Amino acid sequence: MRMYDLIEKKKQGGHLSDSEIRWMIEGFTKGDIPDYQMSAMLMAICFQGMNERETLTLTLAMRDSGDVLDLSGIHGVKVDKHSTGGVGDKTSLILTPIIAALGVPVAKMSGRGLGHTGGTIDKLESFTGFTTSLSEAQFLDNVNRVGVAIAGQTANLAPADKKLYALRDVTATVAQPSLIASSIMSKKLASGADAIVLDVKMGRGAFMQTLEEAKELASIMVNIGNGAGKPTTAVITDMSQPLGNTVGNAMEVIEAIEALQGHGPSDLMEVVFALGSCMLQSAGRVHTREEAQKMMREVISDGSALRIFADFVEAQGGNPTEVFHPELLPAAGQKLEVLSPADGYVDSIDALAIGNACMILGGGRVTKDSVIDLSVGIRLLVKTGAAVDKGNSLAVIYGNDLDKCRQAQDIVQSAYHIGQRQVTPAPTVYQVIEA
Repeated sequence: MRMYDLIEKKKQGGHLSDSEIRWMIEGFTKGDIPDYQMSAMLMAICFQGMNERETLTLTLAMRDSGDVLDLSGIHGVKVDKHSTGGVGDKTSLILTPIIAALGVPVAKMSGRGLGHTGGTIDKLESFTGFTTSLSEAQFLDNVNRVGVAIAGQTANLAPADKKLYALRDVTATVAQPSLIASSIMSKKLASGADAIVLDVKMGRGAFMQTLEEAKELASIMVNIGNGAGKPTTAVITDMSQPLGNTVGNAMEVIEAIEALQGHGPSDLMEVVFALGSCMLQSAGRVHTREEAQKMMREVISDGSALRIFADFVEAQGGNPTEVFHPELLPAAGQKLEVLSPADGYVDSIDALAIGNACMILGGGRVTKDSVIDLSVGIRLLVKTGAAVDKGNSLAVIYGNDLDKCRQAQDIVQSAYHIGQRQVTPAPTVYQVIEA
């Protein structure tokens, strides 16, 4: 086989065979195929696309390029949850202890945030001493003992994806549905779960801007998961405005704790209940989503989900006292209000702008090596559809640098669009896509 011939075949709209795809991924991972040839192939895929078989084979080849975790030592059906990323998305912090409290083990590999989307690991590191650097034995033991463990992606999972993404990032070949789906699903399949639930975000603060794009990506990933023998469900959720009322690492942890105490914002809890219902169904714990929601509300109201969250934090080196006393978590020293420039109604809130404002405060990464400030963030006081008077507080900026706070203040004020007619907020949960 020659890479030149495969590039030409795809460029002309041909379909690559399973053996050709596997040969290509194996050769690229080993370094036998140079970057410039793989870049040409990625561009050809962007123009010509891949069919369902090609996409599944590409995903499996990427999965098999490295380690595949063996979670057979964990009792029960393991269900993994993945979000495509958004602003204020702290659902994993709330969802994992709820699901664990209902007897479904959660063994999750998570990443750090990059750009305007926050990472679960960064948020959890707001707890003093918390670590996600667990040995495989610790990881398995924590899940069996506590019900949940979250580890950083330190294993050699899907190394082909890491190499491919580095090329896509610098060759304008990121935004192709088959390439996005195979990147996400290769890591999920390598993580060893029995079933997968996907939170596919759509809107201004997400990678997929429209419902049609989100449905296409969700359908491709569901087909990949089920084609690989892992029952997979996708939930399309809104990211046209930030999820919940806070953006920023420690602030989002505090909001997650409040949610586990029964005081979560309605939009956030709607997403939590939708994803959790799918997870419980995938694990065979319930037959209907109504039954699942009832059970989830019960473990919140009786405090068992919060207790598991504290046990989980302690098992990974964190201070469980901070779960019950979140005022001990990192807090910024400066605060500025964002005032409404006019009377009217909140027409929309630009989630991407809010995320970028948090980055300016120091709450996000520009590069993978950036050091983030866990204490900074933004609290939204009103959301889309709310009535406001000129001079009302729209949001509060929390930071440690006054100049950066003022920059963020201007961005957040511009992110709020004030109109003269009341609008109905977009649905929080659009659609559930199954096999």
